[in-house]
Amino acid sequence: MSDRNNSETGIPNIVEILRQALQKVEPQMQPLLLAALERLAARRYRSWADNHADPVVKEGLLACAEREEEIANRVESLAPNAAAIQNKLLADNPDLLELNRTLFAGRSLTEQFTMQAQGEQAGAAAWKAYAAAAADPSVQEILQSCSPLEEANAAFLQSLLTK
Repeated sequence: MSDRNNSETGIPNIVEILRQALQKVEPQMQPLLLAALERLAARRYRSWADNHADPVVKEGLLACAEREEEIANRVESLAPNAAAIQNKLLADNPDLLELNRTLFAGRSLTEQFTMQAQGEQAGAAAWKAYAAAAADPSVQEILQSCSPLEEANAAFLQSLLTK
């Protein structure tokens, strides 16, 4: 497996891409950057839902989008001026927005769901790690509470992939 692609499937290694993206910012800013990426994922889920014919899948994708927004809201509640900080982080790392636009482009829905499921699993692990590193128990609790939401999204996507 290469750093950025799984050579067997040709699907990008989302875990590695996320790791590289987060390493570009100071550790204390990483949760806010990840929260901004959660909002981008919510948009992706909504786009998938808008274009999906199956009402059950559409409903599930919209639920995933809501969970992504909830994660972002929880994390952003921890920082005054979260939106301004996130805007600066994204402005300082324009490649992240470009990557978000291009990473899924031209791929089958199965590949996109596979990639997103990997991202959700990576996100769940990241929130657990950020929670473990936090000194404040209330911050730990909020960050830890994001993992089950990521895991629920991953499980939903996996259910689509096994149909």
